[in-house]
Amino acid sequence: MKKFYWMVLVLGLSFIAVSSVQSKQEEEVVNTIPVAKGIYMLESQGSGNIGVFVGEDGVLIIDDKFAPLAEKIQKSLGILGGGKPKFILNTHWHGDHTGGNEIFGAGGTIIAHDNVRKRLSTKQEIKLFNMVSEPHPKVALPVITFDNSLSVHFNGEEIKVIHFAQGHTDGDSVIFFTQSNVVHLGDHFFNGTYPFIDLNSGGSVQGVIDNIAKILEMIPEDAKIIPGHGPLASVDDLKSFHGMLIETSTLVKKFIAQSKNLKEIKKIGLSEEITSKWAKGFLTTEQWIDILYNSYK
Repeated sequence: MKKFYWMVLVLGLSFIAVSSVQSKQEEEVVNTIPVAKGIYMLESQGSGNIGVFVGEDGVLIIDDKFAPLAEKIQKSLGILGGGKPKFILNTHWHGDHTGGNEIFGAGGTIIAHDNVRKRLSTKQEIKLFNMVSEPHPKVALPVITFDNSLSVHFNGEEIKVIHFAQGHTDGDSVIFFTQSNVVHLGDHFFNGTYPFIDLNSGGSVQGVIDNIAKILEMIPEDAKIIPGHGPLASVDDLKSFHGMLIETSTLVKKFIAQSKNLKEIKKIGLSEEITSKWAKGFLTTEQWIDILYNSYK
């Protein structure tokens, strides 16, 4: 039951037991983690990490978890000395990162890649979990969208929002705080666990691998990284995650080249070294192999 709850919670998509999931969401504890001056990470067990930037111009947040958590999120922002967010940046369209849009979008400006608005405004399906997301109301949609990149000049800092194509989805943005040496990777980075990569939404395992390689070239060794899921991270943590992606994808590609089918590859599995370290999140090793196989076949 716990594994099923995690699958539903992380994606934040509709399914038959909505009231039960909402109740669990309301019980989540939102913790505040200091990152840099004026920058914080809000984390909770079952949803994406929020980036928070508080300063003289007001509050900017990156992602907004689920709607039932909005009151707790706003309380956390108040404790940090901020009011309602002026800007909400969505790293991608999944509900555990955009579920609060309807609430925070009523008083702030939502910014995201073009494809985030397209997917939030239409019915979406994630076949791996047999889940469907219905179109969102107008107030929950980004009002400023972009193709490649944009900059937000806020609280004395230039915040660069850059689209990385064919990553976790087709609409992922990575947010760089250029002066504070902080980067929010969204779901390009699941710190310490296998990642979910949404192939139905234009995601690609190879795309994530290539994008992380580019990001590693863009950030200094002492950068602080807010992952989409998992604890606050270092560059070494990101390199470790990147290495796991390369190792497991190389293995599955080898099996595909040997004409092995998905069932045969799942039976072989991954090494104990990999599974003992990375099979700690909501995805099982078999589900990760499923994603790898379908991304490369």
